[in-house]
Amino acid sequence: MNGISYSRFLVVLAALVGALVLPTKAQDSPQDYLRVHNQARAAVGVGPLQWDERVAGYARSYADQRRGDCRLIHSGGPYGENLAWGSGDLSGVSAVNLWVNEKANYNYASNTCNGVCGHYTQVVWRNSVRLGCAKVRCNSGGTIIVCSYDPPGNYVNQKPY
Repeated sequence: MNGISYSRFLVVLAALVGALVLPTKAQDSPQDYLRVHNQARAAVGVGPLQWDERVAGYARSYADQRRGDCRLIHSGGPYGENLAWGSGDLSGVSAVNLWVNEKANYNYASNTCNGVCGHYTQVVWRNSVRLGCAKVRCNSGGTIIVCSYDPPGNYVNQKPY
């Protein structure tokens, strides 16, 4: 190899190694959403969710509808639903962690919330088995994340697990 091609080889090699070794910052893949959900579910003895493209399609469609105003308004559709908003580039993992952190507000013995905990109870709802999530950047520059759950949870007077 001459000097120039050897230098190019090293640059390409360094770029490939960097791409393979450095963690992704996106945290928005189906596996990312599932991992965080299923960790919270396992912590309370609930089986894992599976990614479902039909449910994800619904979440994507609804997230696209919210792109213009980025408002946290529930769709009223056939699925359970969690919504999150961030003024910047909120990751899917960060959104799910916000919901899971509501566990501190949930009292299992009395099945009550001290503050907000409905997002958490939907994450761990034992009868929900399919998940689909979507993220869009809003026209305002913020981010909205929608996760849909099938079948839905959060039924009055029923414990999530």
